[in-house]
Amino acid sequence: MSTITAHAEIATRAYLNGVPTPVYFNDGDSFRVLAGPYKGTRARTAGFNTLESYGPVHMWGSWNPNELSHYASLGTLNARKGTWNCKSDGNRDGYGRMLWDCLDLAIEQVQKGLAHSMTVTMQGAHPAIQKAQREAIANKRGIWAHGVPKFVMTSLHSADERSSGVGYNRNVASSDGHSEKKKHTDIYQECQFVCQPSDAVDARKVSDYVAALRADASLDKTLKSYTDPQLTKLVEEFASTGTIAKYAEKSHRLVLDSMLAVHHAKGHFSSSSDVLACMVYVKFQRRYGASKATCLR
Repeated sequence: MSTITAHAEIATRAYLNGVPTPVYFNDGDSFRVLAGPYKGTRARTAGFNTLESYGPVHMWGSWNPNELSHYASLGTLNARKGTWNCKSDGNRDGYGRMLWDCLDLAIEQVQKGLAHSMTVTMQGAHPAIQKAQREAIANKRGIWAHGVPKFVMTSLHSADERSSGVGYNRNVASSDGHSEKKKHTDIYQECQFVCQPSDAVDARKVSDYVAALRADASLDKTLKSYTDPQLTKLVEEFASTGTIAKYAEKSHRLVLDSMLAVHHAKGHFSSSSDVLACMVYVKFQRRYGASKATCLR
């Protein structure tokens, strides 16, 4: 491991198609090549995914976003300290990054609970990566310590980002790493939580939650414009769809959304014991630099 003075970047040794090469891991599953025949190229590793490192955006079970963001940072550090063997046939992903198969890196990241298995198709990840994930889940390592959602949300795309008016969210199965795209026509607000829907909404639990909201004096100003039936319907719709109801007043949406998401992720509105995943929406242009969204700072 050495320091690249010109960029103040820590170089990690990777064998790229058998050639020892310095690379820089900007997060736990992607890197930039610093020298050699692939110098300057951006790379994405296959078979696994570390959580987003641009801010506290993931939540499931009893984890809060800041806690899971910490594991994203640990995944980056773990990638930087090793020596990895990677192979590529030159194919690239949708962002123009060269795809590399670094099986030793994938197994270590997943086995330590610093990442989850992932493909971008309906086919599951490499059997060795799936085995590593089963072991990590069984031992409640890392990101699995406070619950295992059926699907991990890895990206959100608001409908107004795309000329077709149809957005999609990517959900990755914790069972084998296969991906499923959920298409939608919802327009998300910046810093809005989007959660996985529940098909087992418990009316009694929703009613108890609404009563607790009414008892909270700090919410009087926010909730005074909603009748009890309206508030109950809003909570039920969030639980069943994973997003805040469109008829909620715009100025209230993010306040209600963040409260509902925390309880939804813990399964408080469901009659089942399922852990549900949520993710904060911020468009790509607002994730970094001076214009970074306030919820990421």
